[in-house]
Amino acid sequence: KKESAEPDFKEKFFMKTSMFKKFFIFSIVFFILALGYASYMFFARGNTVSNDNIDISVLSNDFTAGGEEYPLLLEIVNRNSSSLELVDLVIEYPKSSQVGFSQDNEHIRISLGTISAGEVKDENIKLVLFGEQGSTRQIKISLEYRVEGSNAIFVKDKLYIVSINSTPINLLVNAPAEASSNQDITLGVKATLNSTKSISKILLKVDYPVGFQFIKSTPAPSLGNNIWNLGDLAPGAERNISILGKMVDVFDGEEKIFRVWSGSQSLSDKSLIGIVFNSLEHAVMIKKSSIGAELLINGVYQREYVIDTKTPIQGQIQWTNNLETKINNLEIRAKIYGNAVNRKTISVAQGFYNSSQDLIIWDKNSQSKFEEVNPGDFGTVSFSLSSLPLFSAADGIVSLPTINIDVFVTGRQAQSGGIITELSNSESKVIKIISDVGLSTKALYYSGPFKNSGPIPPKVEQKTTYTIVWSLSNTANNISKAQVRSTLPSWVRFAGSFSPATEDLFYDESSREIVWNVGGIAKDTGITQAGKEVSFQVELTPSLSQVGATPVIVNDTILTGHDDFANVDVKVNKIPLDIRLLKDPDFPGNGSRVIE
Repeated sequence: KKESAEPDFKEKFFMKTSMFKKFFIFSIVFFILALGYASYMFFARGNTVSNDNIDISVLSNDFTAGGEEYPLLLEIVNRNSSSLELVDLVIEYPKSSQVGFSQDNEHIRISLGTISAGEVKDENIKLVLFGEQGSTRQIKISLEYRVEGSNAIFVKDKLYIVSINSTPINLLVNAPAEASSNQDITLGVKATLNSTKSISKILLKVDYPVGFQFIKSTPAPSLGNNIWNLGDLAPGAERNISILGKMVDVFDGEEKIFRVWSGSQSLSDKSLIGIVFNSLEHAVMIKKSSIGAELLINGVYQREYVIDTKTPIQGQIQWTNNLETKINNLEIRAKIYGNAVNRKTISVAQGFYNSSQDLIIWDKNSQSKFEEVNPGDFGTVSFSLSSLPLFSAADGIVSLPTINIDVFVTGRQAQSGGIITELSNSESKVIKIISDVGLSTKALYYSGPFKNSGPIPPKVEQKTTYTIVWSLSNTANNISKAQVRSTLPSWVRFAGSFSPATEDLFYDESSREIVWNVGGIAKDTGITQAGKEVSFQVELTPSLSQVGATPVIVNDTILTGHDDFANVDVKVNKIPLDIRLLKDPDFPGNGSRVIE
């Protein structure tokens, strides 16, 4: 028994020892972790900076006068237990009257150095804000800083809203809220200085909507048709601008927006507003005219037309009663004028042409239904004419040839109480006449700048050279980017000679194309002034298969260019030239067929 008890004792002893060791090791690990956590809390956590512990307070009023100095008073408090280092205060605000932040915003950066834990910093920044009265502007306040032991930049932002209770320049637009297509519209703009200080170099700009056609303004624009230099303005000074125009190519129900801007002139570009003080919009709703009037030229309705001298002009005026009441005594007048009008060709159907006034009249005397036009009634009156020749021996060149047609429609509306309302509408069209550009081509043997060789008539497998001459003429308008092109048949070779040598003419062997880069063709070229001409030489070697034939030596010739006045491309085609030298006075009658 004694021997059996001894192993049991040893087993219990070692078991207790093992548990003690485990407890001891666990205690040491726990102590180390606790010490590490305490160190972290003391050294690391104590150095942590939070944006939540940074206060940015604005002590200024939340309103200011536009264009006046605004003191932005700031109080910055660091409630962290650590310092903020390399602190920058950044202020961003709109430079002009436009809302929101953009690349054109004003930026102010102020270095504040170090803000210690618990420290309070006060700053007073002078700003100038612009905007319409009653509008608001955002000021973005940013505090950029670093913390000890880190190169990272941290940012604390704050947005502050300021109301504009007055603006340095008041703008007022006096214009109708509604307008009809093709009717005159007057836009009155008044700018008044609302500042206590004078402001120099003030510009005013009006952005017109699509469809507005500027006619004139008082005073005249300083630049283009929409920028006025108001000069220097003293407190209370005002400037008035009256703009006359019309809405064209617009439709019922459209809304057209006029935008007015005013501000100081840009230092870098005198045509631009550098800082916008104020802006304003005015909306105009397009309504149908009481009397509809549309002038179509050759069945097409558009603002401007281009026509050549060979095309007759067919005019149609489509009228409509857009009212819910009758229109009495409807009258349509069409005034036709311009330096290209051939007055002898003016013809009118069921109307009267008064040549002394260049006026066509349709009224109740020629159109019985015009005496009383019911609601919704519509119809068409028509006329025709042609343009003058662009050159005549008596009158010379018609420069910048134009035909203008102004249409006026009037009528009367009877209202209750015996009141008569005068109704009217108008429509104007401009027709520009395309210049008569001439291209003449001819083949020569016995004349021209080159001495030709070879048999006439040409013989099989023998070389005969010919001179090709291209001549240009032009009447009324300058032509730009002019070019003449042609190609050679496979049995013809470009001989290499051309005259004058100063002309830009070249031959492409691979495409067999001859190109003359003419450039500009001035008006009156080849009419009363010298023409433009180039000559070059080609070589024909007939084949046995061409015996008895009249082979072509130059294919179709094409002139292309651009009419600068009519703003349209022009093109002239000429048929191929063969060995029948019809314009060579010495050419024999038997020389136009290949012989063996």
